[in-house]
Amino acid sequence: MTSHQNIILVTGASGFLGRHLVRLLSAQGHTVRALYHSNPPADDMINLPRVSWQRYDLLDIYDVEAAMQGVTDLYHCAAVVSFHPQDKERMLHFNVESTANIVNQAIEQGIRKLAYISSIASLGRSEGSKEITEEEQWEESKYNSVYSYSKHSAELEVWRGQAEGLDAVIVNPAVILGESHQWDDGSARLMKVAYQEFPFYTTGINGWVDVQDVASITYQLMQSPVSGERFILCEGNHSYQHIFTRMANALGKKPPRIKATWWMTELVWRWEMLKHRITGKKITITKETARTAQKQNFYNNTKLSAYLPHFAYTPIQHTIERMAKAYLAHKS
Repeated sequence: MTSHQNIILVTGASGFLGRHLVRLLSAQGHTVRALYHSNPPADDMINLPRVSWQRYDLLDIYDVEAAMQGVTDLYHCAAVVSFHPQDKERMLHFNVESTANIVNQAIEQGIRKLAYISSIASLGRSEGSKEITEEEQWEESKYNSVYSYSKHSAELEVWRGQAEGLDAVIVNPAVILGESHQWDDGSARLMKVAYQEFPFYTTGINGWVDVQDVASITYQLMQSPVSGERFILCEGNHSYQHIFTRMANALGKKPPRIKATWWMTELVWRWEMLKHRITGKKITITKETARTAQKQNFYNNTKLSAYLPHFAYTPIQHTIERMAKAYLAHKS
């Protein structure tokens, strides 16, 4: 495989998606500058071919300027993801300001192209259950989380950069599933919940996608001439009951069997908040996650096929089986 001399920058490289993206870029023979802030790379990532790991603060414009020296392509994955009320200000500040700094330097240094990893959350959630496309216009709603608002605001920085001449593409992944080295955070934690035979399920529906598919699609879009577009990345819309049942089955555990009504989930998040205030223990279910789990959201994934006609999503059942195998190996 031919080695590429151009430097590709990945922010948030030690995170869930960042790890998979860095592995893919390394396997493709690219030279990668992998940035992290508070979470150093795991042992299995440090010695990847042509990958150099560096610690930077994306809120420091001088750090960003230094990190982007000689860079041609940029994948901006770094973000604070939280549904805890105490993280509100930090998340709003970091997700927007870091993106603004990245965009400004990308323009300043004339990089070839930027890929911004956004989220379906940035498209907003309305009162009804209509199908959501890339053309969705942001509207204020009680169903929009602070995280949603932060990603929407960060996207506006990318659109602003494009208006100033930056070639960029935005991807809006659904809930990303896949193997993780940290099973206590993010969507990987769902596997832990299923393993513990959590008995409740909700009738909420959401979009889901494999982490390896997100990495592959983003890479292919960066290699293509596509610019000034955004894409929903979603294998399909599945209920939380469906996902948890498949996870439990893959782990050899009892699937959820008690339907959690709206008032039950409202009670649970309030209890979780009270318990956190008394004991200081980490909140498992917040107001935002409880309400999202009851909401039925449908995402249209057809736009991508017009641009990458040969791409086929990994069936979510295969993703869950792979996750379960990795989780059981982690437990043993």
